[in-house]
Amino acid sequence: MDEDVYINYFSVLGLDEECKTGDVRKNYKKMMKDLILEIHSTEVTPDRLDQYLLTMAKLNAAFYILRDEERRNAYVEHRKKVIQLEKQWSEKGEKDPSSPEADQLRREYDRILRDFLTKYMEELVLEAGRDKECVETSNWDAHHERHASRVLRHYRQKLYSQIHERLPYYDVTKPNIDWSERTQTAEKILQGGKI
Repeated sequence: MDEDVYINYFSVLGLDEECKTGDVRKNYKKMMKDLILEIHSTEVTPDRLDQYLLTMAKLNAAFYILRDEERRNAYVEHRKKVIQLEKQWSEKGEKDPSSPEADQLRREYDRILRDFLTKYMEELVLEAGRDKECVETSNWDAHHERHASRVLRHYRQKLYSQIHERLPYYDVTKPNIDWSERTQTAEKILQGGKI
């Protein structure tokens, strides 16, 4: 299981989970300064602009979430819960894919995953862009926010798809197909009849 698809804001700032608030602030300011220098020293194409906005937004969010103890703890718990639910569902899906428990775990996992990605890859990222210290360090403004909201939605959906592509959806819900009925329907259509 690749846990990196569940946004790890500690690794965004190059830190471990035991880091202190001072380390968060120091790494954020250094990484943001380096990013701004890189932006000003290269030709900015539309693709690069999207990538720079995404990187800047992730740095802002990492700082905003990890510097506050309450937000940090909520983020860590939410992330652990999503990872744990994926593991439980995958194990149950491998053992008994058509069981009601596997389906219930899948539904709960999907709900928690959507909440996690929406909160930590869109809502709090945009909220971080309005934070005074983030604005001062990154020069984030209303133009950045308008453009970034589109980039963030696209990125969130991309992550959601990547996560689901590697999960056992096809194993959990086995199709129940009545082939004789399908054959009769196809024959009627081929003969020009109505269904």
